[in-house]
Amino acid sequence: QVQLVESGGGLVQPGGSLRLSCAASGFTFISYAMSWYRQAPGKERELVAGISSYGGGTTYADSMKGRFTISRDNTKNTLYLQMNSLKPEDTAVYYCNAKWGTTYDYWGQGTQVTVSS
Repeated sequence: QVQLVESGGGLVQPGGSLRLSCAASGFTFISYAMSWYRQAPGKERELVAGISSYGGGTTYADSMKGRFTISRDNTKNTLYLQMNSLKPEDTAVYYCNAKWGTTYDYWGQGTQVTVSS
Protein backbone atom coordinates (compact mmCIF):
# COMPACT_ATOMS: atom_id res chain seq x y z
CA GLN A 1 0.00 0.00 0.00
CA VAL A 2 1.01 3.63 -0.34
CA GLN A 3 3.26 4.91 2.42
CA LEU A 4 4.91 8.25 3.02
CA VAL A 5 7.06 8.22 6.13
CA GLU A 6 8.58 11.48 7.31
CA SER A 7 11.59 11.67 9.57
CA GLY A 8 14.19 14.16 10.74
CA GLY A 9 12.05 16.47 12.83
CA GLY A 10 12.97 17.54 16.33
CA LEU A 11 13.89 20.41 18.58
CA VAL A 12 16.37 22.97 17.25
CA GLN A 13 17.50 26.39 18.39
CA PRO A 14 16.73 29.51 16.37
CA GLY A 15 19.22 29.86 13.55
CA GLY A 16 19.79 26.13 13.42
CA SER A 17 19.19 23.60 10.66
CA LEU A 18 17.27 20.40 10.12
CA ARG A 19 16.91 18.03 7.21
CA LEU A 20 13.59 16.28 6.79
CA SER A 21 13.21 13.10 4.78
CA CYS A 22 10.13 11.42 3.35
CA ALA A 23 10.48 7.79 2.33
CA ALA A 24 7.90 6.79 -0.25
CA SER A 25 6.63 3.36 -1.23
CA GLY A 26 3.67 1.72 -2.90
CA PHE A 27 3.49 4.00 -5.95
CA THR A 28 5.66 5.13 -8.85
CA PHE A 29 7.54 7.86 -7.03
CA ILE A 30 9.22 9.38 -10.07
CA SER A 31 5.85 10.12 -11.68
CA TYR A 32 4.50 12.15 -8.78
CA ALA A 33 4.91 15.79 -7.91
CA MET A 34 6.04 16.01 -4.32
CA SER A 35 5.58 18.73 -1.75
CA TRP A 36 6.14 19.64 1.85
CA TYR A 37 3.36 21.28 3.81
CA ARG A 38 3.26 22.39 7.41
CA GLN A 39 0.62 23.09 10.00
CA ALA A 40 1.19 25.14 13.11
CA PRO A 41 -1.16 24.96 16.11
CA GLY A 42 -4.35 26.85 15.42
CA LYS A 43 -3.43 27.52 11.81
CA GLU A 44 -4.32 26.02 8.47
CA ARG A 45 -1.99 23.71 6.62
CA GLU A 46 0.22 25.65 4.22
CA LEU A 47 2.51 24.80 1.35
CA VAL A 48 6.20 24.99 2.17
CA ALA A 49 7.79 23.83 -1.07
CA GLY A 50 7.10 21.64 -4.07
CA ILE A 51 9.13 19.80 -6.68
CA SER A 52 8.03 18.44 -10.03
CA SER A 53 7.82 14.75 -10.81
CA TYR A 54 11.25 14.46 -12.42
CA GLY A 55 12.80 17.14 -10.23
CA GLY A 56 13.10 19.78 -12.92
CA GLY A 57 11.17 22.50 -11.17
CA THR A 58 10.73 23.73 -7.62
CA THR A 59 8.50 26.24 -5.91
CA TYR A 60 8.64 27.80 -2.46
CA ALA A 61 6.43 29.82 -0.20
CA ASP A 62 7.79 33.34 0.03
CA SER A 63 8.77 33.05 3.69
CA MET A 64 10.90 29.96 2.97
CA LYS A 65 12.77 31.20 -0.08
CA GLY A 66 16.50 31.31 0.52
CA ARG A 67 16.25 29.29 3.73
CA PHE A 68 14.66 25.99 2.66
CA THR A 69 15.66 23.67 -0.17
CA ILE A 70 13.49 20.86 -1.49
CA SER A 71 15.05 17.98 -3.36
CA ARG A 72 14.30 14.42 -4.33
CA ASP A 73 16.26 11.27 -5.03
CA ASN A 74 14.25 9.24 -7.49
CA THR A 75 16.64 6.29 -7.12
CA LYS A 76 15.85 6.10 -3.40
CA ASN A 77 12.18 7.13 -3.60
CA THR A 78 12.91 9.84 -1.06
CA LEU A 79 11.98 13.48 -0.73
CA TYR A 80 14.05 15.92 1.31
CA LEU A 81 13.67 19.34 2.86
CA GLN A 82 16.80 21.12 4.02
CA MET A 83 15.83 23.86 6.45
CA ASN A 84 18.37 26.49 7.44
CA SER A 85 18.18 29.66 9.53
CA LEU A 86 15.18 28.28 11.36
CA LYS A 87 12.90 30.67 13.22
CA PRO A 88 10.42 30.05 16.04
CA GLU A 89 7.62 30.70 13.55
CA ASP A 90 8.77 27.65 11.59
CA THR A 91 7.51 25.49 14.44
CA ALA A 92 4.89 23.15 13.00
CA VAL A 93 4.12 19.62 11.97
CA TYR A 94 5.64 19.06 8.54
CA TYR A 95 3.87 16.78 6.10
CA CYS A 96 4.99 15.09 2.93
CA ASN A 97 2.54 15.06 0.00
CA ALA A 98 2.53 13.11 -3.26
CA LYS A 99 0.26 14.13 -6.08
CA TRP A 100 -0.49 12.79 -9.55
CA GLY A 101 -2.71 15.20 -11.40
CA THR A 102 -6.04 15.46 -9.63
CA THR A 103 -6.43 11.71 -9.38
CA TYR A 104 -4.08 10.67 -6.61
CA ASP A 105 -3.16 12.64 -3.52
CA TYR A 106 -1.28 11.00 -0.65
CA TRP A 107 -0.14 12.31 2.72
CA GLY A 108 2.35 11.22 5.34
CA GLN A 109 1.68 11.24 9.06
CA GLY A 110 3.85 14.28 9.72
CA THR A 111 6.96 15.07 11.72
CA GLN A 112 7.16 17.71 14.44
CA VAL A 113 9.64 20.56 14.10
CA THR A 114 10.08 22.81 17.11
CA VAL A 115 12.31 25.87 16.97
CA SER A 116 12.98 27.18 20.43
CA SER A 117 15.80 28.29 22.68
